[in-house]
Amino acid sequence: MAGSVLKNVFTQLGGTGVRRYATNLHKVTLIPGDGIGPEISAAVQQIFSACKVPIEWEPVDVTPVKGPDGKFGIPPAAIESVNRNKIGLKGPLMTPVGKGHRSLNLAIRKEFNLYANVRPCRSMEGYDTLYRDVDVVTIRENTEGEYSGIEHEIVDGVVQSIKLITEPASRRVADFAFQYARNNGRSKVTAVHKANIMRMSDGLFLRCCREVAEKNPDIRFEEKYLDTVCLNMVQDPSQYDVLVMPNLYGDILSDLCAGLVGGLGLTPSGNIGEGGAVFESVHGTAPDIAGQDKANPTALLLSSVMMLRYMNLHEHATKIERACFETIKEGNFRTADLGGQAKCSEFTGEIIRKIEESD
Repeated sequence: MAGSVLKNVFTQLGGTGVRRYATNLHKVTLIPGDGIGPEISAAVQQIFSACKVPIEWEPVDVTPVKGPDGKFGIPPAAIESVNRNKIGLKGPLMTPVGKGHRSLNLAIRKEFNLYANVRPCRSMEGYDTLYRDVDVVTIRENTEGEYSGIEHEIVDGVVQSIKLITEPASRRVADFAFQYARNNGRSKVTAVHKANIMRMSDGLFLRCCREVAEKNPDIRFEEKYLDTVCLNMVQDPSQYDVLVMPNLYGDILSDLCAGLVGGLGLTPSGNIGEGGAVFESVHGTAPDIAGQDKANPTALLLSSVMMLRYMNLHEHATKIERACFETIKEGNFRTADLGGQAKCSEFTGEIIRKIEESD
């Protein structure tokens, strides 16, 4: 099964947020997002309903509100919802360019301390790309690095941006990567860095990875420069397994890996914290096709499958995942981004038909 890499993605969390979801109806915060977000979110809701997933959605609006300091942030009601439910599903969000506007994606990760971003990228059966054997997981430190938001203008025309790397955050994400590898049958963790140039910041991150590796001798460890990994990845992606890296490198490399398997429209993503998780589609809002029933909901749907497994709802996750991959493999209801002509509603309807047939 093409999506089997997702099967136990979050078993490494142990008892920190899984078993409590085992029974009854579970409330999940839903952030539909902008552009095509409401359409693909509605598709996921329809599929969940057809599969009788025991979830109650709690939709929230995250349209930025202006605070006393003049900066825009997440509305309090949305923060309260995620804090209360401890789990959320998020469509794509748009961040306006200009002063006072901070990335809402970044704000959500920092607000709830979602320190590890997990992005599985695996070749999809029936949808051919240049590579047919991609099976890579990128694990990205999600809270600091160049994305810490610490920047200022020194003098007119000169801006300084500060890269923040701390030992606790570096060690925490390294621990997460090795535990993930062990619990998911992975054999190697690669630390991606540029410690040859940024000797103090990336040097600290690399030192933490080395120290964690020493405590996990059953998992093979290697360290590679970012540019080397990018080169090797497009030559032979099969040489990598689990990669762990600071924030900016993870943003870049995870998208590169997605390109090897068909693009961001097929790539799931989960942001994991100590007290909860938010799963999301990482593609753009595609305002040019919004409201036209042309969007591909696969990325958000597969992210919701990751969410279900995090919640210990494995049977529902497998049923939805199988129907999704079979629909793509058969090729009769692919959306335009996958070379087909199907509408979002038609793609969704075929997945629902397969789920209902399997009951």
